[in-house]
Amino acid sequence: MSRFSRARGPCYIGKMTDIVPPGQGHLLTARGNVMAFKAVAEAFFVLEGTITFRLDDTELTGGAGDFLLVPRGAAHTFGNGGETPARLLVLHAPAMDAYFEELHQLWSSDQPPSREAERELMSRYGMEPA
Repeated sequence: MSRFSRARGPCYIGKMTDIVPPGQGHLLTARGNVMAFKAVAEAFFVLEGTITFRLDDTELTGGAGDFLLVPRGAAHTFGNGGETPARLLVLHAPAMDAYFEELHQLWSSDQPPSREAERELMSRYGMEPA
């Protein structure tokens, strides 16, 4: 059983050394901006107690202050095997990452996309330009 470190920041299973410093992450560009996405999957932040996580064939134990980012598509579960209550903050973050991926694609060509193309993309994700 491994323990992920509170001091190290995000731990991506399978890449146990990942710390995502400023300016790094999943980098996308659009409209002359660079966006660094730190977490684009399901994440767990242990608030109290001790939680055992199982991701594919890896078992990890996290305590208060630990953060675990689950890679998209990884089989996972968690539980409190201890005698004291535990609390988790669970984040599901795929909500807008697909929009930003598509926006990045629109802005990846030699020419900026038309306003109509951007508006159409926004409307597919339930947004209305101001």
